Amino acid sequence: MTPELLVGPLLRRVVDTRATIWVETSAPALVRVGTPDGAAGQAETFTVQGHHYAIVIVDGLEPDSSTPYQVFLDDERVWPEPGSGQPPSMLRTRAADDAAQPVRLVFGSCRETTQHATTRRLPPDALDAYARRLMAGGEPPDLLVLLGDQVYADVTSPRIRRLLRRRRRRPRGAPDDQVVTYDEYTKLYLESWRDPEIRWLFSTVPSVMIFDDHEIIDDWNTSASWRADMRDQPWWAERIASGLASYWVYQHLGNLHPDEIATDPVYAAVRAAGDGSTVLRELAAQIDAEADEPPSERPRRYQFSYTLDIGRTRLIMLDNRCSRVLNPGQRAMLPAAEWAWFLDRAHGSYDHLVVGASLPWLMPPGIHHIEAWNERLAESPRPRVAAWSERVRRSLDLEHWAAFRRSFEAMAELFARLGAGEPATRGRPGTPGDRVGAGPAYPPPATISVLSGDVHHSYVARARFPVDIDTPVHQLTCSPIHNQVPAPMRPLMRLGWWRGPARAVRALASAAGVPHPPVRWRRTAGPYFGNAVTTLRYAGDTADVSIEGTTKEGELRRVAAVPLRAQARTVPAEPDRATPPAVAAVPGGTMEPDGPDIRQ
Repeated sequence: MTPELLVGPLLRRVVDTRATIWVETSAPALVRVGTPDGAAGQAETFTVQGHHYAIVIVDGLEPDSSTPYQVFLDDERVWPEPGSGQPPSMLRTRAADDAAQPVRLVFGSCRETTQHATTRRLPPDALDAYARRLMAGGEPPDLLVLLGDQVYADVTSPRIRRLLRRRRRRPRGAPDDQVVTYDEYTKLYLESWRDPEIRWLFSTVPSVMIFDDHEIIDDWNTSASWRADMRDQPWWAERIASGLASYWVYQHLGNLHPDEIATDPVYAAVRAAGDGSTVLRELAAQIDAEADEPPSERPRRYQFSYTLDIGRTRLIMLDNRCSRVLNPGQRAMLPAAEWAWFLDRAHGSYDHLVVGASLPWLMPPGIHHIEAWNERLAESPRPRVAAWSERVRRSLDLEHWAAFRRSFEAMAELFARLGAGEPATRGRPGTPGDRVGAGPAYPPPATISVLSGDVHHSYVARARFPVDIDTPVHQLTCSPIHNQVPAPMRPLMRLGWWRGPARAVRALASAAGVPHPPVRWRRTAGPYFGNAVTTLRYAGDTADVSIEGTTKEGELRRVAAVPLRAQARTVPAEPDRATPPAVAAVPGGTMEPDGPDIRQ
């Protein structure tokens, strides 16, 4: 039987003169990728539970070029598909010396399957609309950054539910409308990524991804008690193993640098195993079990966080879900070893720092204070108070950075130090000011931006610190790509930005003993509740961001545009480091035309 291309090709990374192409095939095959200029690469497929995949590294591309490519399975061309009518898929490289070359990132999160595959009448898919714009001749970005909920294991389409009903053997107690096994997960990706516009978009624009909760289940790793309850479900072991294994295959492997793919021990073990199912199940069990270990005993064995540079822009993608420390009194978004890795990568010689985190670091202030208040009560020495607060945490999804206050404050201190040009440190997560050693100093970056999704509305917020720093720090949230927030929730989310309610909730948190956060912030654009994608543009030291939502006709229209840094900076030869940035309370703010500047 002649192999077929089931999913892909996905263009994942372009590094110098190399590109990585990911595919899923219907049978074992030799996958070859080539260009008219002679750049080429090939790889044999590897197998996971009877499904076949390959990741091909194409080498020999010309710098500063745009070249069409073809994909062959056992010498038969399978891409481009004959008669598709779509533009050719291209491999685009940057100039050899690309320090001055502009950078464009497009990002978003939360994409349910396309309109015809869901029973809900959702607004048009923003990623579909973006793909159509590029097909019509729009300028492609350097990178597509997807920040979670690429597939929904727990919110399935009628097509997937029909498939589940036909399954005779499923784990005992498995939910009728949710995927649980690895094979069922493959159907989710097949349904979502074979959408014609999305398939073409992924074939021609490099993409990186990180998961959020719905790749596994809603509210994944909310707390230690949540984990205990899930372990009691007879189907949960299969679900978490299949979810993490499929994430590694479909999303994580393509995030890696070509050199990292060549040296990744899991990839090597999967290829050597014949069928990598056992290797990935053992990896998933190990990773999941680490969340129950004491924080001091959690080494960084394998992580899903990663980093990459494009020109003078550094992107660090953080795993906000799988690596959480959930022990009461020690809650943190990242364990100590992974936080140390993050600090190391956050310091360096670059112009712009972009931190990708599926969950927003800066939420609407009213919601932030509720989450911080709830975390404080959930750690109360009074059992009834703690139990009640835990129920509230889980029922209201109070699980963002504010509900991990130690990590929230550590992030604020890191950004303040970077913006002041302070030397690199190796502090522990959640312990602002605890410096375990200092490294070299670097000039402050021109901008710092946190890209996030999850909350099903889009906004831009600017952070303010207790000391003057030259680097503007922003929270950029874009969600959803194809979903929607329930209408009754929208007024509550808007209310979270209002000064009066935020102050009232801040007083409630203070009464519970929550200290003032070391940063304040104000909204500069949004909230916007439609489906959207967001473009982040860098040119030298300047930067701006624009949010585009979909119209009823499925086109994109700009709903917000914000300059993040309008003028080039002047960088001193040696940053003044005499006065390190303190983490302290700040004066009250003033009302701004586009939103309150709130004392946090």
